[in-house]
Amino acid sequence: MSPEAPAQSVRPETPGLVRGLSLLDSILLVVSGVVGSAIFLVPKDVAAALPSPRLFLGVWVAGGVLSLMAALAFAELGAMFPEAGGQYVYLREAYGDLAAFLYGWLMFVAGNTGGIATIAVAFAVYLGKLVRPLEAGLAVLSLPGLGWKSGHLVPTAWSLTRGDLVAVVAIVLLTVINALGVRRGVVLQNVATWTKYAAVAAFVVFGFLVGKGSWSHFNSGSVPNALAGGLTPFMAAVGIAFIGVFWSYEGWVYVPWMAGEIRDPERNIPRSLVAGLVGVIVLYCTVNAAYLYAVPVSEIARQDAIAQAAAQALFSPAVAFWISGVIAISCFSATSSNILAGARICYAMARDGLFFRRMGRVHPRYRTPAFALVAQGALACVFALTGTYDQLFTYTVFGMVLSYLATIFGLFILRRTRPDLPRPYRCAGYPWMPALYLVLIAGWLANTTFERPREAWSCLVLLALGLPGYFYWRRRHAH
Repeated sequence: MSPEAPAQSVRPETPGLVRGLSLLDSILLVVSGVVGSAIFLVPKDVAAALPSPRLFLGVWVAGGVLSLMAALAFAELGAMFPEAGGQYVYLREAYGDLAAFLYGWLMFVAGNTGGIATIAVAFAVYLGKLVRPLEAGLAVLSLPGLGWKSGHLVPTAWSLTRGDLVAVVAIVLLTVINALGVRRGVVLQNVATWTKYAAVAAFVVFGFLVGKGSWSHFNSGSVPNALAGGLTPFMAAVGIAFIGVFWSYEGWVYVPWMAGEIRDPERNIPRSLVAGLVGVIVLYCTVNAAYLYAVPVSEIARQDAIAQAAAQALFSPAVAFWISGVIAISCFSATSSNILAGARICYAMARDGLFFRRMGRVHPRYRTPAFALVAQGALACVFALTGTYDQLFTYTVFGMVLSYLATIFGLFILRRTRPDLPRPYRCAGYPWMPALYLVLIAGWLANTTFERPREAWSCLVLLALGLPGYFYWRRRHAH
C-alpha cells in the first residue's frame, strides 16, 4: 500500500490520517512505549515483594511472556481491524459501543493523560539531577490551599517547582511536534529510542564484562525461603510484584492504537508487536540481571534509584551521575510515544460520535488529530501541575489489565460471531495460549482486588463516572 494512502474510510470532505509508519518505526514504537522510567524504579517494589534472586528475575520473564501472549492475540485483532484506536475498536466490535467508550474514557481521563504526566515528571526529576539549575524540587511559587487527607480537608500548600515547569514544557513541546506531522514525531521518537537502547545495552554489557559485581548475589536467597510463610502469602506477594511488572511492560499497545497510520498493517502489526516485545523482554531481563550482579536482592529492595546504585557499585559515582541522563532520555522518548499514540483513541471515539466532535478532525495540512493531541496534552499538564498523576496512573493499571482480559476474551467472541472476517494473521497457539492468559490474568485481578482494594475500586469508580458522558454523546449522535 502506498505511504500516502488514507488510513481509513472517512467522509469525502474531511482529510484522513496517512499511513506513514514503516515496520521499523512500529518496532521502535513498541520499544519506546514500553521502556520508560519503570525499569529504573519498579525493581525496588518487585524485590521487596519477592526477596529471592530467582523469583525476582523469574517474575520479569513471566511478565514478558504474559505480555507476549496478549500481543499475539492483539496481532490477530489488529490485522483484522487496522484502524486508529486499536483496543477501542476491538472492544467495540466484540461488545458494542458502551464497553469501547468506557475503555476510551478511562484512557483519556486517567490512563493516557496520567501516564504522560507521570513519565514527564520523571523526565524532569532526572534532568534536574543532571542539570543542577533545573533541580526538580526547587520551588518557584508557593500558595496556601486545601488538601484531602484521611477523609478530611486539611490546610496545605501548593508549590510550583522547577520540575513542574520542565514537565509541562516537555509535554507542550512533544505535543506540538507530534501535531505538526506524524513523521516528525516518529523521527524524534526513533532517535531517542536508539539512543536509550544503546546506552542501556552498554550499561549491561560493560557491567558484566568489567563491572565490580559478584555472581554470589544470584545465590543470596532461595525459593523455599520465600515460601516459608505459606502458599497464600506467597501468591499474594507474587500478585503485588506483578503490579509493577505489568506497569513496566505497559506500552506495547501503542502499535494497535496507531494501526491507522501503519503501512501494510496486516503484516506489520503482528511483526512489530512480536519483534518489539522480544527486544524489550531481553532488555528487561538483562538489565535486572545486571542490577542483581551489582548488588544483592535485599539492597535492590531498599534502593529508590536502583540504576544509579548499580552503576556506582559496578563502575564509579561518575557513571552513576550520567545514568541520570540515560533515564531522562528514556523518559523523554516514552512521553513522546504516549502522546503520539494516545490521542488516536479519543480520535476514534469522536469519529464514532462518542466524544467531542473536534477530537475526530484531522488537520488538513499536517494530517494529524491535532485537536485531540492538544486536548490530551492540556489535561496531562493539569495532572503534572497538581500532582494527581501518580494516584491516577496507579489506579488505572488495574483497568488496563482488565481491558486486556476483555479484549482477548473478545477474540473468542469474534471467532464465533464473525468467522467469515478476513484474518491475515491468526493468533499463535489459539485457543490454548489465549485461554491460559485469561485464566492467569483473571487470577491476578482477583488477587489485586483482595490485596489492593483501593486501586481496584477507584478504577471502577472512574469507569462509572464515564456513564453519563456515554449516554449524552450517544443521544446527541442519534440526533
